[in-house]
Amino acid sequence: MAISDYEIQPLFAEPYLRADIGHAISDEQVKYIKSLKMVTNRDNLISENLYIFEEPELLSIKVAVQEALDLFASEVMGIKQKLYVTQSWALTNNPNVSMHGHSHSNSLISGSLYYCDMPSPVANMIFDRHKTYQQLEINPERDKQNIYNTPLNVLTPKKNALFLFSSGVQHFVETNSSNQLRHSIAFNTFIKGKLGSYRDVSELTL
Repeated sequence: MAISDYEIQPLFAEPYLRADIGHAISDEQVKYIKSLKMVTNRDNLISENLYIFEEPELLSIKVAVQEALDLFASEVMGIKQKLYVTQSWALTNNPNVSMHGHSHSNSLISGSLYYCDMPSPVANMIFDRHKTYQQLEINPERDKQNIYNTPLNVLTPKKNALFLFSSGVQHFVETNSSNQLRHSIAFNTFIKGKLGSYRDVSELTL
């Protein structure tokens, strides 16, 4: 007899937050970020300054990013502790340049901010559910892919979009197939506050 009574439910979900913070980004700030000194990264260009949100010229952006982090901590993570930005940097992908797969060490939640117009066609950010080398590749048939089994998920950047996601999730950027520069900002965060329990001798103040 064929099984007729069954259900599929998620055990866990991997969330991300998208917010539009265009209200906090001025044309002068766009020019300022694009004028930052850039140095060669593994595949693309990265700002020499790796703490750009500490620059007074970018204060309104820093405030908006913090507001989004507060939402993520409260509404997504359900915690009373506070997330704060540790490092922040600008990135530029030249034409025909991609970004290799990576995750972010020593960070809890990471972010990508697309502060200016994106090239066309836009190079997407791809999230890979696999965090380590896969000895067996058991991929679903294309017409059977769903949120439970898909190996990859795609986020399409657009101007003023801020994405927040778990730092441990592997991700990469498609090749910039346009003839324009692809600009973005990335940042890492950590948590501050009191964790654990005094009575359970697990208390930790960060």
